[in-house]
This record gives sequence, structure tokens and C-alpha cells, in this order.
Amino acid sequence: MAKNKELSVEEQKREALKLTLAKLDKAYGKGTVRALGDSPVEDVEVYSTGSIGLDAALGVGGYPKGRVIEIYGPESSGKTTLTLHAIAEVQKAKGTAAFIDAEHAFDPVYAQRLGVDVKNLLVTQP
Repeated sequence: MAKNKELSVEEQKREALKLTLAKLDKAYGKGTVRALGDSPVEDVEVYSTGSIGLDAALGVGGYPKGRVIEIYGPESSGKTTLTLHAIAEVQKAKGTAAFIDAEHAFDPVYAQRLGVDVKNLLVTQP
């Protein structure tokens, strides 16, 4: 005789999560969604921000290479200046940078003064 054991709410949640993860693995490939503890910690290559304090605050020593970095904040809070300094540091290290100017405030003369190689900067103003 089969036992018809009722699952607790927590057990039901765990089972639902297991089923969902199995469906995601099947649809998108194994490991698409996983607990961070299940993966080895990888060292991240970075570009220095040019500021020891900011490098430390970011937790990895700078801006991660190959990642999209979004800088946001209130008007006149230094977003563009911080971004242009980051671009200059990336270019000094022979990297490629793109500037998405959502505010349509890009000033190539100012960028050049901060060390940006404007001739090799990718810019879009959506």
C-alpha cells in the first residue's frame, strides 16, 4: 500500500523550485540558473579606475573587463566625468570603450582634456 504523505508548505516550495530549475535546464542548458556556491569563484580581469579608493570600493579592483558598466545618478552629479575618466583608463590599457550618451551631453573637447582618445571612441546618442 502506497503512503500518501502530505508535504509541508516548505517541502512543496522546494519541489516546485526543483521542477522549475529542471525545466530551465532542459529549455536553456544545464547550469543556466544555479546557486553561486555551486560554481568556482573566478578571478575577474579589471581596468583600474585611476582612483585607489574607487578601485577598492568596487570590490574587484576596478571596472571588470568585457562587462557593460552603467553609471547613473542625479543631474550634475559627475556621471559624465567619471565615465570619461573610466574610458581614458581603458584606452590607456589598449582596450576599447563605448559611450552611450543618453543625455546628449557628450563634449569631445572636454573628453579629450580628460585623456580620452576621441578618434577611437565609439559613441551613440539614442
